[in-house]
Amino acid sequence: MVKVVTVPHSLNFFCHFPWRYRHGPQPTKTPTQLKGQDLLTLQNYSAEDIKYLLWVAADLKERIKCKGEYLPLLQGKALAMIFEKRSTRTRLSTETGFAVLGGHPCFLTTQDIHLGINESITDTARVLSTMTDAILARVYKHVDLEVLAQQATIPVINGLSDSDHPLQILADYLTLQEHYGSLNGLTLSWIGDGNNVLNSIMLSAARFGMNLHVATPKGFEPDPMVIKIAEQESVKHRTKLFLTSVPTEAAKGANVLITDTWISMGQEAEKEERLRAFQGYQITMKTAKVAAADWTFLHCLPRKPEEVDDEVFYSPQSLVFQEAENRKWIVMVYGHSDPIGVKDLMA
Repeated sequence: MVKVVTVPHSLNFFCHFPWRYRHGPQPTKTPTQLKGQDLLTLQNYSAEDIKYLLWVAADLKERIKCKGEYLPLLQGKALAMIFEKRSTRTRLSTETGFAVLGGHPCFLTTQDIHLGINESITDTARVLSTMTDAILARVYKHVDLEVLAQQATIPVINGLSDSDHPLQILADYLTLQEHYGSLNGLTLSWIGDGNNVLNSIMLSAARFGMNLHVATPKGFEPDPMVIKIAEQESVKHRTKLFLTSVPTEAAKGANVLITDTWISMGQEAEKEERLRAFQGYQITMKTAKVAAADWTFLHCLPRKPEEVDDEVFYSPQSLVFQEAENRKWIVMVYGHSDPIGVKDLMA
């Protein structure tokens, strides 16, 4: 007889089964250098910095989601949200996360402000610095983000740029930490485009003892400078970095299969060319057959069927919706220059 376990509607899977919640011991030391620091790329963050951010995010998730605690750490604080690109997860995770902590998110599109058109980025940065406490910007050009950070006197958070997507990767790491208990020793397999999401993984994975296999079609490889940094990091931390153009070679022995959109916003004109180039790159159960027995699947969404089939995407091994939710808990950590009232959390 099969026993059916019914999860009460008042409790979700994460909270009902404690074994899904594993974020390690409380850090003994707060990395004070994080106070007021911009988050443009994970390259500027040490492993200890990132471990600390992940711990705080996991602690917030447990205390607010599972225990129902009220933590108005951002009472009276305002966040400027600049969106040149539309988004479901980035917008909702930021607005809801900031509001849950008592802050006020201000959503600003290119139709709402004059960023770089009728007003320079410099002037916009200085104006927002007088009215808000932090800026989250989702932009096309990373250089615009750098100018914004240089001119603002408040922290600037990268909500996505053409070269990096650090918030997404922090959410991915939180998801894997919850699932596996530790990041150390995992092998990640990226099968897809050499894009901004991959850049953020390559710039940080080795610091956690994670091996990285990357399969990209010829002509769509990662930035050569990113490859060089990743190779140096791999040597330093004694991990494996493997680059190939054959998806099954990258998937072999991997714990985590990862992909992303093949056609990012702004690349619509390249659609036909890209679809031809990425033939054979769809992740299926055939791909998973060569992965490790405990394989899982990640995709930052939105997803298209040509990137991963339904059998994998909706399988028990798929962590995509847990991954999407974790964007909220990650952005809550970075909604404030403290970051996020850490002294209160650790009291």
